[in-house]
Amino acid sequence: MPKIAIVVPARMPSARFPGKPLYLIKKKPLILWTAERIAREAPQIPLFFAIEDAEVAALLRENGFQPIMTRPDHPSGTDRIAEANETIGADTIINVQADEPLISGRQIDTLAALIEEGVDMATLATRFRKEEDFRDINKVKVVLDNRGRALYFSRSHIPFARERKGFVDADWLEHNHCFWHMGIYAYQAKFLRTYAELPRGNLEMIERLEQLRALENGYSVAVGLSDEPTLGVDTPEDAAAIEPLLE
Repeated sequence: MPKIAIVVPARMPSARFPGKPLYLIKKKPLILWTAERIAREAPQIPLFFAIEDAEVAALLRENGFQPIMTRPDHPSGTDRIAEANETIGADTIINVQADEPLISGRQIDTLAALIEEGVDMATLATRFRKEEDFRDINKVKVVLDNRGRALYFSRSHIPFARERKGFVDADWLEHNHCFWHMGIYAYQAKFLRTYAELPRGNLEMIERLEQLRALENGYSVAVGLSDEPTLGVDTPEDAAAIEPLLE
């Protein structure tokens, strides 16, 4: 059983982007771009995939990766990882989303170091630099306390600049605490088991953000800051935009 493992959750059904793991970018499925990137950037950490679809599992096996089949009815990727880790047995788990093909080794190392400090759950964020990104509901925002713990996550643009009637620009974003939440987490195995047993929270269901379940139940989420911007694929338009950046 590994002390630490990377587990990538993936599911085919999606309201915004059905079939996303197998979506072709430069004739290669998105999930393979992510898998190969992680294997190259963090070869020292065992890599697994928490999968509910047989076609995706077969694709991963054919390319030398290790899928673990999970139930199809999990409400979130974290719940899916909790099931997968019953097989893996890692003490700490890093969750990289299947739609993050530009994740870096430095980001993974930062998160691994953060979870080793003894927190239950950790994640990463980066500063917003563009006003259009700050207003995009597909780009999740997080506000932090003075210890670097998450106060709240939202799809809305928070904090709201009241004196500016909500209008912000690049200069305002640069000088205020406006953070773009990245789709990468780390958990202690004990917390992961507890999380999976908690009922889904009201805020979690309203925002469709699984990390809110931890906050709603009184757990703190440590947030590390990365100076490398996030570039996930939430829509087909994102896939087109990210294509020139892939090898």
